[in-house]
Amino acid sequence: MNITKNTASDRLTFWEKLYLPEIAKGMALTFKTMFEPKFTRSYPEEKMTPSPSFRGRPVLVVEETGGRCVACGLCSRVCPALAIEVQPGPIDAEKERMPKVFEINMLRCIFCGFCEEVCPEEAIVMSKDYELVFTSQEDAILPKEKLTVPIAQLQDRLEWLRQYR
Repeated sequence: MNITKNTASDRLTFWEKLYLPEIAKGMALTFKTMFEPKFTRSYPEEKMTPSPSFRGRPVLVVEETGGRCVACGLCSRVCPALAIEVQPGPIDAEKERMPKVFEINMLRCIFCGFCEEVCPEEAIVMSKDYELVFTSQEDAILPKEKLTVPIAQLQDRLEWLRQYR
């Protein structure tokens, strides 16, 4: 018993097998974009204003009453680059617990936003910071003190997150 399977190449016409129409479509798109007006930003003088969906440097949200992080460790578990380290501190009366150590290695961070998505307290958020400069590898490991940002600066990102969750 001889069974033959129909593959995609069996169903293509002669011209589709040559790929000439697809090459022509690609060349037409290239020529069309060649003659469109160019846009160039003079970077140091003109700063980019990112949209609320932009994923910049991850930061910790701080309210007037304190930080939101309860040291659950979900962000460190979900991080594909293993850039986040969370060590829980002693149990507080107001919250479950606070992080004793919260560090992000920015050289490892791939800005994927998984930490932001998994956080149940909206404690870690991707900010609009895109200018990251480090003079040494040790400077790129940001502790909790360098990661905290007031909630007022992150309000548009938090609203965008709530809209699309």
